[in-house]
Amino acid sequence: MLINFKSYHCGKFISSANKLIVTNKFTNKAYAETYLCNREQVLQSIDFAHQLKSICKELSKLERKNALVFIAANLSKQKKHIAELISIESAKPIQLAQLEVERSITCFKIAASEVNLIPSEILDFKNLPNGTGKLGKVNYFPIGVIAGISPFNFPLNLAVHKIAPAIATGCPIVLKPASTTPLASLALAKIIHQSNLPKGMVQVIPMDRHVGNLLVENEKVNLLSFTGSPEVGWEMKNKSGKKKVVLELGGNAATIISEHCNLETIIDKCVYGAFAYSGQICIHAQRFYVHAKHYKIFINQMKVAATQLIKGDPLNPSTQLSVMIDEANAIRAEKWTLEALEQGAKLICGGKRQGSYFEPTILTNTNTKMLVNKEEAFAPIICIEQYSGSIDKAIKLANDTKFGLQCGIFTNNKVELNKCFEQLDVGGVIHNHVPTLRFDSMPYGGIKESGLGREGIKYAMMDMLEPKVLVY
Repeated sequence: MLINFKSYHCGKFISSANKLIVTNKFTNKAYAETYLCNREQVLQSIDFAHQLKSICKELSKLERKNALVFIAANLSKQKKHIAELISIESAKPIQLAQLEVERSITCFKIAASEVNLIPSEILDFKNLPNGTGKLGKVNYFPIGVIAGISPFNFPLNLAVHKIAPAIATGCPIVLKPASTTPLASLALAKIIHQSNLPKGMVQVIPMDRHVGNLLVENEKVNLLSFTGSPEVGWEMKNKSGKKKVVLELGGNAATIISEHCNLETIIDKCVYGAFAYSGQICIHAQRFYVHAKHYKIFINQMKVAATQLIKGDPLNPSTQLSVMIDEANAIRAEKWTLEALEQGAKLICGGKRQGSYFEPTILTNTNTKMLVNKEEAFAPIICIEQYSGSIDKAIKLANDTKFGLQCGIFTNNKVELNKCFEQLDVGGVIHNHVPTLRFDSMPYGGIKESGLGREGIKYAMMDMLEPKVLVY
């Protein structure tokens, strides 16, 4: 019998005629059922959120903080259960799923601490013409209804990165989880329902992409926060009308291995960045640019480490690599690899597919005409190339992409580090670690095709607030 998860719609848990079957991605067998909301129900959700705006706006800072603390505490109590849900619905190895729940708990705690830090300013106009005796008071108010659309790869944490700041700022939010992985966010909805928040301030409603366009186009939505592919994200922006839009889109992250680093200390980090969750991470370390001094040793050590990764059932604590989200994406990864080999790339290891499992794959001799180098692989595929001479050459190679999310730089040379920070065209530079590293309190987002605006609790909150000035 399938486990039943109801949609959290207008403050109530509801079913509908349109069932959504969620599979165990490793076994490919039906695991749970939930329900897709139709157009009428989604419009009801938006209207309900719109009607709640004034009530949510009046929530005191203490009420919002207490709710966030309550959610964090109760999420912690269900850590094991929700981590298993994530592992089953997304094929994420259980150790990474547990980490995702821990990060989500931290996000709610960060949001609780940020509530009291919402800014308020006093402006003195005495040095301006006609400003004598005048002051300005600037307060920040909730923007209104938030529409959040979250992806499959972090089914809890990327939903929380929209929900937690919405609660902290007093904004009602309607969240559309990915249809392939809605269970963790629906489990979270049960916890939120038990808090002291107005019922329906947070709604979690699965829907198909066509119906989801209502969240994009409806004028009662004041801010759209989308995490997903660039193609979909930029199209949404074009259709979003006058609302504010925050986009966290794809990446093709580079990692620079300078001559001024110790290889022995970085391989584990590089393997993690390359193959964690089968590379299905926006800041997956996809392109490695290695100084010629280290190239041969690095590529050999990466090959050994990649071939030793333990594959299997994601619920097994020893599993390091499991299946991809579906067979279609594994087929795409295989196709891109074969095309690269036909175009002159060299296969170091991997490249084979079995169902929805794709081997950890290392390629070299790639170029920007090959999809594995040019586009976001979102698969356990990496390209390792060498550079010689100064760090400037590596920076140029890393910047040679339409994406600009994060970049890692391994160097013990401060001059190189500062040059990378100044010249890399990305939203974040990570020193002595892979670009896959993210702290939930930092500003996170990209430039170019990689997005618009920033996530990270404090920074997401500022997008959800509008400044208003009182001149007196």
